[in-house]
Amino acid sequence: MAGSYDPRIRVAGTGPPLVLVSGMDGTGQLFYTQVPRLATAFRTATYALRDSAAAMAPLVDDLHRVAAELTTGDERLVLVGESFGGALSLSYALAHPEKVRALVILNSFAAFLPQFRLHLAHAALSLLPWGTMRLVRRLTAFRMHSAHTTPEELQQFMRLMRATTREGYLNRLRVLMHYDVRQQLAQLRAPTLFLAADRDHLVPAVEQARFMASRVPGSSMRVLDGHGHICLLAPDLDLLAIVREWRPDLL
Repeated sequence: MAGSYDPRIRVAGTGPPLVLVSGMDGTGQLFYTQVPRLATAFRTATYALRDSAAAMAPLVDDLHRVAAELTTGDERLVLVGESFGGALSLSYALAHPEKVRALVILNSFAAFLPQFRLHLAHAALSLLPWGTMRLVRRLTAFRMHSAHTTPEELQQFMRLMRATTREGYLNRLRVLMHYDVRQQLAQLRAPTLFLAADRDHLVPAVEQARFMASRVPGSSMRVLDGHGHICLLAPDLDLLAIVREWRPDLL
């Protein structure tokens, strides 16, 4: 990797390769409840996004290097991308279709609209003392998380978020200001499952999933009833079970 970037790749389990691509936090640590389940069927990798990347291209390159470390020969990846990670996964599949076996896109979008929200968030985050982010996360938890996520998981979420950086958030907001794959969706050929939480208050996940599913050939969509934007910590959400039901041939 260029510079001092450390992807902190973690791999668990054996089987076909699967990479979990993180959202705006960029830490790769918020999949901790899902990894043990996925690792029973997949060689499951998580990694940290590059905080210094202010464009999609270097993030796609980083994911390609992760893919190279996880695969051999003509192996292809299952990519599971959450929110920002969904945007990155779609971008990667468009750039490297030969490396993607299947896509699972969770609470994500083909373009983040309206754009003024990104600019407002960037301005606010630039001015907000970074130390207050913990309080902001606590105050917004009821809107961001699934209602039945346990207090213990919310505490673990708060602990893990200490690893996030202002630089990472600001740069990923900049990336989304230039991200728009709406006209390229029809080029995707890998089997794709769009997952959308019906109580997502950050992005219109169901609306976006329907839009993308209507344009990606042969894709599927599933609504996650009763879930919020940060839903992977909820006790009743099992990615492995969802993938097994959708495409048992991937296991």
